[in-house]
Amino acid sequence: MKFWSHYHVAHSVEEALELLQRYEGRAQVIAGGTDLLIDIQHGSHPPVETLIDITKIPELTTLDTVKEGNARYAILGAAVTHSTIVDDPMIRSQATCLTESCGVVGGPQIRNVATIGGNVAHALPAADGTLSLVALEAEAEVATPDRRERHPITALFTGPGQSIVDPTRDLLTRFWVHLSTFGEGSAFKRIMRPQGIALPILGCAVRVRLDSAREAFEDVSICLGPTGPVPSRAQEVERWLTGKAAEEAVIAEAAAVAKRVLHPRTSKYRATAEYRSEMIEVLVRRSLHTALIRARTGEAVPEGVE
Repeated sequence: MKFWSHYHVAHSVEEALELLQRYEGRAQVIAGGTDLLIDIQHGSHPPVETLIDITKIPELTTLDTVKEGNARYAILGAAVTHSTIVDDPMIRSQATCLTESCGVVGGPQIRNVATIGGNVAHALPAADGTLSLVALEAEAEVATPDRRERHPITALFTGPGQSIVDPTRDLLTRFWVHLSTFGEGSAFKRIMRPQGIALPILGCAVRVRLDSAREAFEDVSICLGPTGPVPSRAQEVERWLTGKAAEEAVIAEAAAVAKRVLHPRTSKYRATAEYRSEMIEVLVRRSLHTALIRARTGEAVPEGVE
C-alpha cells in the first residue's frame, strides 16, 4: 500500500511553509516520524499525499541559550531529539525534569530520532516531554505563513490529540524553557508497567522555587498526566502549597490534596481510576521531595538516565 506520493526535505522554515502552502492541505510536516508513520500505517491517520521533512532545518535542530531581562532560557528547536536533550549538561542541571522525562520516552532507538516538537505536536495528555515543558512553564514558537508567535505551551492544546498547530499549514519551530537558578529545582517521576515500551500509567513533573531563606515554597508548578483531556497544571495544589514551609510534612499534605482534587479516569490501556488516584499521591510526594532537595543543594543528578 502506498502511504504518500511525495517527500520533500526543507532546509529553512520559509521553505517548509512555502511547501505546505503549495500543497494546500495535502502535505504534512514530519520529523522523527515515530508517531506519525505508525499512525498512517495502522490506519489511524489518513494517508498523506506529501511529507515535508524538517530535520535539515538548522534553526529547528539546535539547542541554545538566550537571556531576557534577568532570566535565562534554553531554546530548543522543535526537531531536537530526546537523546540530544538527555545528553545536554545545561538541561540536566537547570531543567532536570525535562532530562528525566525525555530519558524515558520509548527505547534508545526511538529517542535517537523522536523529537521534542513531535512529542508536543501529538498533543497527548500523557506525553512525557510535554508534562515537563508544562511544569517548566515553557513557551512554544509557532510559524504561520504570515508571522511567528510565542504561546504559553498550555495554550496549544484543545483536546486529546488536538492542537492549535495545523501540521498541514503551520510549523512548530522552537521552545523557550526557563533555566533554574539556585533555590530552584525540578523533577519528573513516572509509573508504568514493567514490560519494556508501554504506555505510562501516570507521569508527574514539578518545579519549585524556594524563598531567600530556603525555608518556604515561593512558587510551585505541577503537571500530572493523564488526568484530563489536555496537559495542564494542578493549579489548586500549587496554590495550596505556595507560601508553606518547605518540609516533608507539608509535602505529604500537598500530595493528599492532589489525590483529593484530581480525578483520573479508568483506562483499559493504563489502569483503573482508583489505582491511578492512589498513584497521584505517591508521584506528587516523590517528585516534590526530589525537587526540594535539588533546590536546596543546587545539585541535580537526573534519575533513571544513563
